[in-house]
Amino acid sequence: MQSILICLFIAVLMPIIVKLPLAIAQHKAGGYDNSLPRIQQSQLTGFGARAKAGHENAFEALIFFAPGVLALVGMSAVTHQAVLYAQIWVVARVIYHLFYLINVHILRSVSWAVSYAMSLLILWQAIQMAGVTLE
Repeated sequence: MQSILICLFIAVLMPIIVKLPLAIAQHKAGGYDNSLPRIQQSQLTGFGARAKAGHENAFEALIFFAPGVLALVGMSAVTHQAVLYAQIWVVARVIYHLFYLINVHILRSVSWAVSYAMSLLILWQAIQMAGVTLE
């Protein structure tokens, strides 16, 4: 169970960690505007715009990942398979963000799909462990 909780911890930290490239882009665009950062972010182009989109997507991905992990942990039903899915999710999300920053859109989409699939597999495993039937 410790491994899946570490993956969840990384997932929760990821939106903040991936904000660093966005903050750098904002700094390069005339200094970080702490009074109106969202307006400044909306005016970024190129690398900065991709960094902003990646930052926002990190929050969105967390919404799909966390419920399944929390359900498994709450039921004390974490399996080796679920841990593997969570680890793949973390790796795919890191790769996703790197591809976003360097503008490799096809591989970015593939890594997004992998991470989304892992979220679904974790949630599906929680559903199965709870004994839910689709009748």
